[in-house]
Amino acid sequence: MKVKEVMTKDIISVDKDVDLKHVLNLMKKYEITKIPVLEDKKLIGIVTDNIIAHKLGSIRKKGVPPSRLHASSVTEKNIEKISPETEIKIILKKVGEPGPTMLCVVDNDKLLGIITKADLLPLVKSTKPVREIMNKKLHIVSPDDRVIHARRIMINENIARLPVVDNGNLVGIITDNEIVFALADIKRSVPIGRQKHQLDELLIRDVMKTPAFWTEPNITAEEVAKLMLKNNIGALPIIEYGKLIGIVSRTDLLNTISR
Repeated sequence: MKVKEVMTKDIISVDKDVDLKHVLNLMKKYEITKIPVLEDKKLIGIVTDNIIAHKLGSIRKKGVPPSRLHASSVTEKNIEKISPETEIKIILKKVGEPGPTMLCVVDNDKLLGIITKADLLPLVKSTKPVREIMNKKLHIVSPDDRVIHARRIMINENIARLPVVDNGNLVGIITDNEIVFALADIKRSVPIGRQKHQLDELLIRDVMKTPAFWTEPNITAEEVAKLMLKNNIGALPIIEYGKLIGIVSRTDLLNTISR
């Protein structure tokens, strides 16, 4: 099977000179976290919610609003470009490796399509129960923890999301996406002199996604893949007898596919 058979051809992209506010609006409208960036209709990189969160967080003392930043200022240019003739098995060998999780399909720098982990989920056919592939090393936060605390954990542990637990109960989930929109909203609506304080005191309960989708440990990998596709989510917390026991991501699912 080749890339051209599974790639997404209906691409949402931006020019490098559009402002960051427009990028964020597209992410919210289409519920996406990564967008290819073009210059003169040629691919030069991608922008992700993770990169935006890092950029907005690192300049929080300067009070720079998203409308004054451009896509080029948050573009990751060190990306892998692949051919539509590339074999899927080659891509699967790289699942879980560091780097952007969107692969751009090009021909002479012309963007033809994209491949994300979501595009590969239909290939998951494993009947293994999810308890055998889930990640049992959990990092959790409380609704009353500060967002900057969650962000620090995500950076230190190189993870994209955190379950939010209150008195032992799963009440939500927080990802780079929620953090990005919270940072952008503060920079847009709060006076510069108060932005740092507002950012430092922002609580997880104010931005987390709730309720959180979850599943139980005996469901199969294939069934979980279908749930993720249906609900456009990147990971599912696993609950047994009311207790959070693990989390399964798209990466965990793709690792069940025979290479």
